[in-house]
Amino acid sequence: VQLQASGGGLVQPGGSLRLSCAASGSIFGINVMGWYRQAPGKQRDLVAIITDGDGDMTTYADSVKGRFTISRDNARNTVYLQMNSLKPADTAVYYCNAWIRSNAGSYMYTQYWGQGTLVTVSS
Repeated sequence: VQLQASGGGLVQPGGSLRLSCAASGSIFGINVMGWYRQAPGKQRDLVAIITDGDGDMTTYADSVKGRFTISRDNARNTVYLQMNSLKPADTAVYYCNAWIRSNAGSYMYTQYWGQGTLVTVSS
């Protein structure tokens, strides 16, 4: 199983970016999907997560509420992060995360991480 993130780049303050992360490989189910970020010299922190099921539930870090929106396309095994009103403080490497069932004979879910995509907010 692999998670491939894309969509990072350089954007001016106030601008927008959309990150995507597609899961591929032996997949029999995906539970929670999410985005984390790590700024230079800091720990990796939660940005947003989304559950699977009717009325996908979402959770956001306080610092991004009202500016970022997480969504998922289960048919494509993909999670998105729409980031608006970006600030220099949002500069970080963004990592996608997913809990995936990769064995048809087991109901165990394993946590996987994408490779990270750099978002730089600067004028």
